[in-house]
Amino acid sequence: MNLLLGVVGCATLYLLLWPVPVSPVAWDAPTAPGYQGAHAVNDRLSGLKMIDLRGEVGPEHIQFGRDGKLYTTVASGNILRMEADGSAQQVFANTGGRVLGFDFDAEGNLIAADAFKGLLSIAPDAKVTVLTDTVNGDPIRYADAVVVAQNGKMYFSDASTRFAPKDWGGTFEASLLDIVEQSSTGRVLEYDPATKATRLVATGLSFANGVALSRDEQSLFVNETGKYRVWKIAVSAHQLDVRSLDTHTPGTAQARVLLDNLPGYPDNLMRGLDGKIWLGFAKPRNATIDNLSAMPWLRSLTLRLPRALWPIPKAYGHVIAFTEDGKVVADLQDPSGSYPETTAITETKDRLYVQSLHAHGLGWLPK
Repeated sequence: MNLLLGVVGCATLYLLLWPVPVSPVAWDAPTAPGYQGAHAVNDRLSGLKMIDLRGEVGPEHIQFGRDGKLYTTVASGNILRMEADGSAQQVFANTGGRVLGFDFDAEGNLIAADAFKGLLSIAPDAKVTVLTDTVNGDPIRYADAVVVAQNGKMYFSDASTRFAPKDWGGTFEASLLDIVEQSSTGRVLEYDPATKATRLVATGLSFANGVALSRDEQSLFVNETGKYRVWKIAVSAHQLDVRSLDTHTPGTAQARVLLDNLPGYPDNLMRGLDGKIWLGFAKPRNATIDNLSAMPWLRSLTLRLPRALWPIPKAYGHVIAFTEDGKVVADLQDPSGSYPETTAITETKDRLYVQSLHAHGLGWLPK
């Protein structure tokens, strides 16, 4: 009996006192909307055709370059280049990190948000140059998504200033810690290649993720993954802390919530055809996680449990498209979750390529 009491006591002390890397903040998670209305359950994302990536994993971002080739980033740090049908596949470059998002500038350089390295420029000959890895003397810890404006300025997200993937076991592990903590340290940055200056546009985001420009390039659409919403932020904003805004009113001229209380964790944003913007959900909402939003001490306790007991949401394929005024115009789902973490869509005239954080191939659908 004494031995049993001792074991129970040790286990209790462990669950209550063992140090964890997070200092959770209480917040009020909105009641999940479920799959209804514009997000009614469907199987339009099922039955994907696959492009074999020859052992590579995680085509997190997909885009066509000025050379007409399809480029995608994978977990190994490689950036792959191929024809639209997946043929003539080759390694274009390797950054030594993990590129999560990229775009091309007017000279054809691939501008990469590398979660380990910062903002990079990769020349057509595959030479890698670091453009910026600090802002106001503070390291950029989790570069996530980037878009290049016609004037050459580059807008990118630094998902978390608390948890750098290089220090916490990778991009997924660092994102999980940031979202559990809810300290909202994500930010949006601007890099101006003409002056080589890095500027803070906005901060206070719970895991700042996908970034897209409006057609007139006066606004940025930014995914706030940890709070299930999409912001519209003026590119002219400067050091704007979105936590200071009342999101229950239409917002200020500089920022407002465009899509709120989404049914999953929004990830990447990609401009599509006909004015659409594609958004992917890495995971669906989880009732246990939402119920713990106001109980930070229980969230700390959760991290002391074996990983198999963590309330990680199930796999569920889901992408949507919306217009610049926030109207959802497409919703594609795969309830089976057979293609994991559907992070966005890259749209061409005849195909929808599906981005993924952990898939073992590149999925696509004919249009």
